[in-house]
Amino acid sequence: MTTSLVIWGIVIYILLSCVVAYLSRGGSDKATSTMSEYFLGGRGMGGILSALSYSATTYSAFMMVGLAGLTYRGGVGALGFEIVYFAGVSLVAIFGPRFWKAGKLHGYVTPSEMLGHRYGSRWVAVAAGITSLVFLIPYSAVQLSGVGYLLSGMTDGAISFSAGIIVATVLAIFFSYVAGIRSVMWTDSLQALVMIVASVLVGVLVVSELGGFTGMFGTIAETRPEMLQVPGPGLFSFTTFLGLTLPWFFFSISNPQVSQRLFMPASLGALKRMLLIFLCFGLVYTIVSVTWGFSALVAFPDLESPDLATATLLSSDYVPPVLGVVVMVGILAAAVSTIDSILLTLSSIFARDVYGNLAQDTDDAHQLKIGKFVIPVISVLALVFAAMEFSMIAILSVAASAGLIVAVPAIIGAFFWKRGTAAGALVSIVGGVAFVLWMYITGVKPFGLSAGILGLPVSAILFAAVSLATRPAASAVTSGFLDEEGAAPGAVASPAE
Repeated sequence: MTTSLVIWGIVIYILLSCVVAYLSRGGSDKATSTMSEYFLGGRGMGGILSALSYSATTYSAFMMVGLAGLTYRGGVGALGFEIVYFAGVSLVAIFGPRFWKAGKLHGYVTPSEMLGHRYGSRWVAVAAGITSLVFLIPYSAVQLSGVGYLLSGMTDGAISFSAGIIVATVLAIFFSYVAGIRSVMWTDSLQALVMIVASVLVGVLVVSELGGFTGMFGTIAETRPEMLQVPGPGLFSFTTFLGLTLPWFFFSISNPQVSQRLFMPASLGALKRMLLIFLCFGLVYTIVSVTWGFSALVAFPDLESPDLATATLLSSDYVPPVLGVVVMVGILAAAVSTIDSILLTLSSIFARDVYGNLAQDTDDAHQLKIGKFVIPVISVLALVFAAMEFSMIAILSVAASAGLIVAVPAIIGAFFWKRGTAAGALVSIVGGVAFVLWMYITGVKPFGLSAGILGLPVSAILFAAVSLATRPAASAVTSGFLDEEGAAPGAVASPAE
């Protein structure tokens, strides 16, 4: 594979994506006129479009670069790790309709806004919003790093790591600005189709070259049997596995760039179709990513870094150059998809929940201007973080989710516990974040357990204890949350301050 072929693949991808992004505007400026239009697509997205976009956003550089690298390093435990996340998507079946109905009834733009309104406190929204900003910027950097490792590895350094992350950042900013979430979702859909078709073809070709599944796994069983055993070659222990998988299980409701999309479908039927298609996509993509990791282990057993497994495989003689470039573009697109989705989510959170509440500015048009203004600021922060070149993409991704998981008790309480209070939600989020950051900064592990394990129970205890010791605020809202039958999806009210 030549560098020029890689560059032409990137150029063609950029041109096609730009055309799709521009066409998503629909010939008018309506798509960028309000917070709801710009960040939620006017709450009118269909099930298939939502599913493909949800898939491209969720299964990002983490999967084809990170999960393949985790498999290369940790063996079969990586499959168990991802299957736990896959099982956690079942939470969307429980919370998806509730998010959608509450959002439709009250006009929420962000999950943080929903929590603040439900508990009757703008400070809950501020705390949840700042938590998202703190932990999702590093997660964005992980996606940028995935692109950097991919392009650098496939061109043997001709395209530098720094050039790769800059390309991804510029594309993410551009797609975010063209038409907001509409351009992101339409480009996502194109990317998702490319990803799934090309990645399956590569998997089939490489495995057949290595003697089929029987031959490939036979080689692993003979040369590296520990890779097929639990707990594996040393990366996974029970506590390590639990620390990685627990935050991942709650990913679909704890990560706002994902849960915000539950506000977007046009109907409950569209939401259900989104979930079903996403589950099918995710199962195939998980199997392919793990297979890639094992294939790279057989073909290239002595790589310097596990995160180079995918790039090395795609640039090898096992994969036809054109197909390798197509897959590379798919992974690049997936990473950009996740980055621009996070950019839009974080900018909406900053404008609506942080700036809007602290400045007490409820003007929708002004909030939209603020949101657009901070998009490049957040992008630069992620770019600086990615330039540090931290290793093991998969573990860094989970570290971000370990911080976001502290909001889960407040989210569950919003729908299932009338006794939950604003003080309980606020203390659980702020106290949980402080506890997780303290663990990461000091390296202390109480009882030998990681932040990924202890963050959730600590925040849950704080939420329950403080809620029981305080009373719900008079401004707390239960309509559309605890009394589902009373929710009138057609009515939209303005959230309370």
